[in-house]
Amino acid sequence: MTVTDETIFAAEAEKYRHELRVHCYRMLGSYDDAEDLVQETLLRAWRKRRDFEERSSFRAWLYRIATNACIDESRRPQRVLPHQLEPPSFPPKPLPARDDLPWLQPFPDVLLDRAEEPDQKVVRRETIELAFLLAIQHLPARQRAVLIFRDVLGWSAKDTAAATELTVAAVNSALQRARPVLREHLPSRRLDWAPSGDPTAEEQALLAKYMEAFERADPAALVALMHEDVRITMPPYPFWFLGRADAERAMAANLDPAGNSYRGHWQFLVAGLNRQPALAAYLREPGDTIYRPFGFDVFRIENGLIAEMTAFEITDFARFGLPDHLASA
Repeated sequence: MTVTDETIFAAEAEKYRHELRVHCYRMLGSYDDAEDLVQETLLRAWRKRRDFEERSSFRAWLYRIATNACIDESRRPQRVLPHQLEPPSFPPKPLPARDDLPWLQPFPDVLLDRAEEPDQKVVRRETIELAFLLAIQHLPARQRAVLIFRDVLGWSAKDTAAATELTVAAVNSALQRARPVLREHLPSRRLDWAPSGDPTAEEQALLAKYMEAFERADPAALVALMHEDVRITMPPYPFWFLGRADAERAMAANLDPAGNSYRGHWQFLVAGLNRQPALAAYLREPGDTIYRPFGFDVFRIENGLIAEMTAFEITDFARFGLPDHLASA
């Protein structure tokens, strides 16, 4: 295939934009960086188009360029969530956001659905969930790439070696070192999770109960849906809560008009992020007439209860395929 012609090149490269975005996201843990790196990948590919040799596929060549671009980018600090930074606490006053930290970012399912990776057609939940993204951040960038190619995309050791510029022996060695580190940093009960791409009926019922309890401003009912050792994080805020008691205190402060975290009234829509059960939160502030985008609550559910909730403050709901406001009832 000749890709030196600009029109042909653009048409061929566009076929792989979505899966390259997912690949860069897995490598970096950042939606924004992944967007930038896909653009950088296509720019580098265009500049090097005359170097393309048909000994490999055009797709594999693009993955090689994208991987090298991500490895260059991975010299920055790894993406984090608050529980990796400090012990749990309940500050007497809400602490300010930390915009100076490289927070892990979520990825919208509406874009995962477009990726259509030929190796797996559907982006599997266990390879894109937040816990997996955090765990692979502990790997050196090239080991991370090897693990993604071999264990996520199912590439051969030979193809992985070509994409990562390693020998086959080095690929096998890197994979042997990467797997134990990944297991060490994954939640202990992760293998109990359903690998389905959509929330199960049980998870959907739990989300419905959660929204109903929020509508009633009932913190006790909310924490009844959680494990005793539930973990709640709220990037970009550095503090986090551990356990039902602090979870209930936090919910009460948020729902009580006299509470120090009260912001207004909430409505939710079921959303999809990282193939995990999630809710899009809309806030109607006092004096306002509509509900405006505020953020997302992403849940890790184990044995019918919430084990972890990660609340992201994100207001750009368009990328998630959600309305930009909700009307008051």
